[in-house]
Amino acid sequence: VQLVESGGGLVQPGGSLRLSCAASGFTFSSYAMNWYRQAPGKEREFVAVIRWSGGSIYYADSVKGRFTISRDNAKNTVYLQMNSLKPEDTAVYYCNAKVAGTSYWGQGTQVTVSS
Repeated sequence: VQLVESGGGLVQPGGSLRLSCAASGFTFSSYAMNWYRQAPGKEREFVAVIRWSGGSIYYADSVKGRFTISRDNAKNTVYLQMNSLKPEDTAVYYCNAKVAGTSYWGQGTQVTVSS
């Protein structure tokens, strides 16, 4: 299993970014995909999950209404569209999949929201 995130960067408050996570090594279309984030000095926290079909989606309260998770099963890719970004969204964002009882993580992509 390999998960590779991309799309992070520096953005001003109120701006937008779209993160991508390219997956390989498992049947992507059969598994839920998650986004987590970890801010400096804080524990890793859940951001969003999308079920295998894309029919069930859940968000952390802190991002609800601003972030949108989606997936393209043909491209084995999950996305996180982040709008109205705030300085408190600054973190390393990780893609996650739980496959056959094992939790897999990407290397993370840094998102910095600052003026």
